[in-house]
Amino acid sequence: MSQQTPNPGPLVGGPNDPEHDPAATYALGRDLTARLTGRILSTSGEAVLSHSPCNGQPLAHIPQSSDADVEEAFKRARRAQAAWARTSLDVRAELMLRLHDIVLDRAEEICDLTVWESGKARKEAYLEAYHVALTARYYARTAHKHLDPERRSGVMPLATRIDVNRVPKGVVGIISPWNYPFTMALCDGLPALMAGNAVVSKPDSQTMLTALLGMEMLDQAGFPKDLWTVVAGPGSRVGTGIIERADYVCFTGSTATGKRVAAGCADRLIGCSLELGGKNPILVLRDASIEKAAEGATRAAFSNGGQLCVSTERMFVADEIYDQFVDRFVARTEALTLGVGQDWAIDMGSLISADQLATVQAHVEDAVAKGARVLAGGRHRPDLGPFFYEPTILEGVSSDMVCHGNETFGPVISLYRFTSETEAIAAANEGNYGLNASIWTQDGKRGRAIAREIKCGTVNVNEAYGATFASLDAPMGGMRESGTGRRQGPEGIHRYTEVQAVGTQRGWGFRPVPGMSNETFSKVLTASARMFKKLGRA
Repeated sequence: MSQQTPNPGPLVGGPNDPEHDPAATYALGRDLTARLTGRILSTSGEAVLSHSPCNGQPLAHIPQSSDADVEEAFKRARRAQAAWARTSLDVRAELMLRLHDIVLDRAEEICDLTVWESGKARKEAYLEAYHVALTARYYARTAHKHLDPERRSGVMPLATRIDVNRVPKGVVGIISPWNYPFTMALCDGLPALMAGNAVVSKPDSQTMLTALLGMEMLDQAGFPKDLWTVVAGPGSRVGTGIIERADYVCFTGSTATGKRVAAGCADRLIGCSLELGGKNPILVLRDASIEKAAEGATRAAFSNGGQLCVSTERMFVADEIYDQFVDRFVARTEALTLGVGQDWAIDMGSLISADQLATVQAHVEDAVAKGARVLAGGRHRPDLGPFFYEPTILEGVSSDMVCHGNETFGPVISLYRFTSETEAIAAANEGNYGLNASIWTQDGKRGRAIAREIKCGTVNVNEAYGATFASLDAPMGGMRESGTGRRQGPEGIHRYTEVQAVGTQRGWGFRPVPGMSNETFSKVLTASARMFKKLGRA
């Protein structure tokens, strides 16, 4: 396909539009920012000014926490956790269900702030509120299933009783990213609370206000004071302080930083869960519905401006349908409504920062300089917003190009043609990442069979990522350098617990009765082992 002139789509507002004034649209005034930033534990006297990626306007001065503040946060959290651990599951669940309703009731407010602070499209911001509400409800409704003591088989039937308890770790440290500032600030901490832990969290400095709005809702729901404490500051100080004090760490971010987090946790012999980078593949098989696959691929690549851990950056399309598919994919991409602001009609919003824009530009420019072709997009659009970059489709990307194997984390996808499914699977598994994959086929059984050969923690058949991510009972996380551990499902709450076995022995116990020699006792044990095998007992 020859290079086409990109169509940016209709403009919804712009950086000089009065509607982009945060004070006018969301009333981001002193009262609001003081109310939210006052939730940060900070005695340092330092503050960092944050800006909206929509138009570069200042939003708030974010107080910075000292190491002493981190220490105090953990002291408070430990006091709160001791009482919380004795609180019944039913009471914890009741508060979670209150939070569910509060989040839905205040969804418009969440959307307003999330858009201004992250630059994403409003429809993407709403999904954050929706996901947090689902998370709260899921763990409230399934708490007993996941956390109640479990009876296991004892070595001596009727005489040995085994109970397995799940007890809280203590205080969980959560370091969350900017790309989904509301859901990522809350969704990992809610199961930690449900399991009886306290939380000390460090949301990303670029989207601190949205995270703090979530903390306000926890208070509104009635969660105890100091059960969730927020600190702010650079990772070298505050992040390290959390790792040095937490009983468990949950981190979402880059693979490079995740490795440092893992090393710090290993040094203390504490557990951690890490959701890290990805170079996620999508496979469009020869029997796929071209129209459905093109629509799904557009969401897979360009939702949240490609700033989504599970978004797609590599697409492998069967040779038999490649040209038809590419025509439809390019057309759908060029029809996207681009812009920044609160309009529900916007399909794709802005990148978060100048650094993110620079990475995207460098990847595309390197690819083009080495021979890749731009089928759509490929341009910075300062007329839409200071960090806006068009959704971009590349063809002819080779292994010597930076974007071939390195995560772009922006609205850029590379297309590849394949002739055999074995070839496509091998290409999808190239590299060190393994977070999410998408497979498009009209044969669901075949798609699920191929999924088992893909080295990714989640695989979506005939969906971009929503089938797994929105299903709260489904675990979500990465293989290989995309991370370790899982959020959501039973795995998402069990990671915050220690497994404790309690054995209660009745009768004489596990030793020879009076007058029986050790040799005779060993023969009795051997005979009983053979008998239990014949009876089919484990």
